[in-house]
Amino acid sequence: MDSSTGLMAGKTVLVTGGTSGIGKATAAGLAALGARVAITGRDRDRTRDAAAGIAVAVGNPAVEPFAADMSSQAAVRQLAQEILDAYPRLDVLVNNAGGFWATRRMTPDGLEHTFAVNHLAGFLLTNLLLDRLKAGAPARIVTVASAAHGSGRIDFDDLRDEHGYSAQRAYAESKLANVMFTYELARRLHGTGVSATTLHPGGVRTGIGADDPGLLFKVAFSLARPLLKTPQQGAATSIYLASSPAVEGITGKYFVNSKPKASSKTSYDEAAAAHLWQISADLVGLTAGA
Repeated sequence: MDSSTGLMAGKTVLVTGGTSGIGKATAAGLAALGARVAITGRDRDRTRDAAAGIAVAVGNPAVEPFAADMSSQAAVRQLAQEILDAYPRLDVLVNNAGGFWATRRMTPDGLEHTFAVNHLAGFLLTNLLLDRLKAGAPARIVTVASAAHGSGRIDFDDLRDEHGYSAQRAYAESKLANVMFTYELARRLHGTGVSATTLHPGGVRTGIGADDPGLLFKVAFSLARPLLKTPQQGAATSIYLASSPAVEGITGKYFVNSKPKASSKTSYDEAAAAHLWQISADLVGLTAGA
């Protein structure tokens, strides 16, 4: 598609975790539709190379790199400021960055790494960019969750996993947080023209867990690999929610294969979602109503 006449021409999009896998495929898909796309990655050179590669592959030079370690709140805050300085308007935020870590580790802010990267980073970044999104409404916030949220339970008394760490439990908890965050965000954004949706991309052949996969994860991933989607297939729902006129104004919904689907019963607990918002705001240094 000619990027100058694409569906997303004139739109500015930020995709976190855009150097590989689903994030890179999402960024490429939206750039191919004509969007100006910013991507983030931990390594500056790798992020720059990914942006350049996407630009060449889709014939759209407006793909720009921003380096940020999403495990650091200071880095997330700096990223938000760089985005605000670079773009007078922001039409779509895709909270895609995330991962799976087999062993418990702590962030520079003293938080459990999986919860911090998979949930709190997107929570903080979204809040810091909300005014810019509202100013350009209609705008969209798309958060990549997972079907793993269905087995998740948020232990508000042990968010640092100090009483025993399970990688699968931590991942499921963070993905449940993604869904509950989206629903609470949609309630808070009612009437602003900014929508919030979340999704399960499916099982995808990506580099998730590459930093610290653990033996069980490596074996399971290897056995399942032939059945998994390509990153391009996995990005389809993210691209759809970020760009399709069919979901304009649709908010507070969970999607699978570009179709709305009921999420877990736990995810619809509004009191728990409000509590999660408050605790998340406290952990990232925002007031409850920020």
